[in-house]
Amino acid sequence: MTPQEVARKVGETMFPVDVASKDTMGMELLVCEPGRAVMRMQVKELHLNGHQICHGGFIFTLADSTFAFACNSYNKNAVAAGCSIEFLRPGKLGDVLTCEGVEQTLSGRHGIYDMKVTNQHGEVVAVFRGKSAQIAGTVFPE
Repeated sequence: MTPQEVARKVGETMFPVDVASKDTMGMELLVCEPGRAVMRMQVKELHLNGHQICHGGFIFTLADSTFAFACNSYNKNAVAAGCSIEFLRPGKLGDVLTCEGVEQTLSGRHGIYDMKVTNQHGEVVAVFRGKSAQIAGTVFPE
């Protein structure tokens, strides 16, 4: 399999069983490529906090889920070893938030990935940096 085919199969294997992202959050996986992923979700009433804007935890979850697909795209199990997020503008009811995650470096078992969450107007809502650690196993048997 080519690296592109491997990444696509990782997405096809992980996403259907990712209950948190798919069912709880209502996310869509748009792209899973080597070292890169794109996910999207619409801000619904269930995502709103007491200020009637998207709860930061839901924006974080979108970024974290995108990070997961990007860092597992080589079919080597990887988990978050650390991350940080900066919230730059609120998500509002009805907004469509898209997160693109891109690998910055992969060295041994550890990688650094940057996520950018934007709204439907292309405005940056948040930026997230994650550090991955590879663990034993694969997403699908090769």
